[in-house]
Amino acid sequence: MHSIGEMARDSGLSVSALRFYDRGGVLVPAWVDPVSGYRWYGPEQLEEARLLARLRRAAMPLADIRLVLAGWSGADTDLVRTLLQAHLRRLEAGLSDARDEFSTLRALLDSREKPMTSPRTAVVRLSVPAPELADALDAVRFAAGRDPELPMLAGVLFDIEGETLDVVATDRYRMAVARAATGGHADMRVQVVVPSPLVDAMRALLSGEEPVRLAVDGDRVTLESGDGQTTGRCLDHEFPDYRRLVQAPDGRRVLVDAGSFREAVETGPVVASDVSGPGETAADLTLLKVAGDGTVAIGDDRWSDQNQIAVNREYLLHALAAGARDELTLEIGAPTAPIAIRRPDDEHTFSMLMPVRLED
Repeated sequence: MHSIGEMARDSGLSVSALRFYDRGGVLVPAWVDPVSGYRWYGPEQLEEARLLARLRRAAMPLADIRLVLAGWSGADTDLVRTLLQAHLRRLEAGLSDARDEFSTLRALLDSREKPMTSPRTAVVRLSVPAPELADALDAVRFAAGRDPELPMLAGVLFDIEGETLDVVATDRYRMAVARAATGGHADMRVQVVVPSPLVDAMRALLSGEEPVRLAVDGDRVTLESGDGQTTGRCLDHEFPDYRRLVQAPDGRRVLVDAGSFREAVETGPVVASDVSGPGETAADLTLLKVAGDGTVAIGDDRWSDQNQIAVNREYLLHALAAGARDELTLEIGAPTAPIAIRRPDDEHTFSMLMPVRLED
C-alpha cells in the first residue's frame, strides 16, 4: 500500500489534488483509516494516478477523465482512444479559435496603441515627507514582480497627481497600494516605474524626519535627502492601469489583531497547492472564511464549507507585515474574489491577494 505522501511523490499529483480527486470520486483510496482518516492506495492505483496527472496537464475535463480511468482499468482501449481523440480535437479547435482572437486583439492594439502615462518630457520636482515615503515603500515593496517575462512589473509605480504620490507594486498574484503627500507639484498626472534596486536605494536614504526631494527628468528619477542622493533610469515599460484592478467586489470586513492573526497563520494548518502549469511552483495555502460569529477562521481542506478562500500563506504573511498596524481589516468575499488587507486608519494603503483554486 502507498501512503498519500508516497502517492503524491510518485505520481506527480499533490497531496491536496489527491484529496480533491478522492472527494470527487475520481481516484478513491483503497483504504481509509477509520480513526485517523489517513488515505492508503493500492499498488495498481499508482498507474491510474500517473495517468490522471497526465490527463489533467492536458486539460481534460473531470467528467471525461472518469470515463478514461474506467476504460483503462477495464482494458477498454477503444473507449480510451475515442475519448483521447475527441479531447485532442477540442484542444485543436480551441487553439485555432484562440489564435483568431489574439490576431484580432493585436490588430486592435495596433490601432489604438498609446501610452497610459504622460510623456516624460518636462522636469517634475516635488518634496515628500521622508517618513511618509518610507512607510509607503515598505507597504508595497513585497509585491513587486520578479518574472523576467513581465519586465513592466519588476519595480514600483510612482503615480504623481496633484498633491499626492501613490506607489503601487504587483506581481499579478498580489497588489499593494500606498500614498504619500507631496508639495511643489500640481500639474498633469505623471507616472514612472522605478526598478526595484533603485527603490531599495531610495528606501535606504529615508531615515530622517525632514522632507526629501524627488525629481523626474525624462526617463530618470532622482531622490535627494540629507543623507545623500540616488538616481537611475526608470523602466521603459507601461504599468497596468491599477485603478481598475483594485475595484474588487465588496466582501465582509473583519477587524483582526494583526499580531494574533499572524501567529495563527504561521502556526495553523496549511494545504499544499497543486502545480498546474509550466513555471508554477507549489506553495502552502491558508484557508480562510468568515465564521458565524464574525471572526476569521483558519482551517484545512477537510472543511465542507464551500465559502472558504485559499491564499498563499507566504504572501498573506508578507501583506500582514506590510500592513504595519496593531489592527488590520480583512475583506473576504467569494472564493474567487481577491482578499484585501487594509489599514483601518488609512483608506489609501492596502494590499490584495488573488485566491488559489485547490482543485487545480
